[in-house]
Amino acid sequence: MHNISDQDRANVLVQALPYIQKWAGKTIVVKYGGNAMISPELKEAVMSDIVLLQLIGINVVLVHGGGPEISGMLNKIGKESRFVNGLRVTDAETIDIVQMVLAGKVNKSLVQLLEQHSGKAIGLCGLDGRMIMAEKKASGIDLGYVGEITEVHTEVIENATKNGYIPIISTIAGGYNGDVYNINADLAAARIAAEMKAAKLILMTDIKGLLRDKEDENTLIPVVNVSEVPSLKREGIISGGMIPKIDCCVEAVRRGVKRAHIIDGRIPHSILIEMFSDEGIGTMFY
Repeated sequence: MHNISDQDRANVLVQALPYIQKWAGKTIVVKYGGNAMISPELKEAVMSDIVLLQLIGINVVLVHGGGPEISGMLNKIGKESRFVNGLRVTDAETIDIVQMVLAGKVNKSLVQLLEQHSGKAIGLCGLDGRMIMAEKKASGIDLGYVGEITEVHTEVIENATKNGYIPIISTIAGGYNGDVYNINADLAAARIAAEMKAAKLILMTDIKGLLRDKEDENTLIPVVNVSEVPSLKREGIISGGMIPKIDCCVEAVRRGVKRAHIIDGRIPHSILIEMFSDEGIGTMFY
């Protein structure tokens, strides 16, 4: 960064100006997970990006996962992680661990990290202010305490952003009888973005975006209209682990979020590249 000239630095800022004007005052929801959450340098980049966005007047809501940390803790107590179709089978003992790890350890360490980057952060989970209400997910196999979102209330998130805090949200949800449910973080981010009428939903992943040919990173599909998704599924271009992520983007757009993005969280400052360049990064759904 130190080797760019003052002239280049000025040009960068001038080119960013129309985007800064476009996004100021808007809300964006970022789902943070994957390698960007594990690698220390990527973590630092994400935190500085978010602080920068907040300083120019964008309301950032950060929704995070924590699968590896949950698996690590279950290992420590000698419990095996079981997955069915990508969903963690969550018995009564596991949901306690999920709540401890996500709402406790992961959430608060992200709050602290953001504060170290001079951001003002507050940690929330789906139980706060009845933010995410859920009931047991119906599925052929009993997944235990895996929830289906029934309601999203964003008042507590809006209070935080109004007061200059960046809300960092872990996605456990409350049931109507006092149960706690594990919720997929991509889905929760999509529903929160819709409820907040966010201008953008950004899902950070460990892939470049949607590829026409999975083996070839040069076949990135930069823009997808949600009406094209069913045929992309039929052709097998959207398959496997991409299906739920893309369904989240479609859901968000259908519920009124202007743009949803799957971006490559392995690239430092991918959020800034998405927000402040013509090309953007990853795949955009509209």
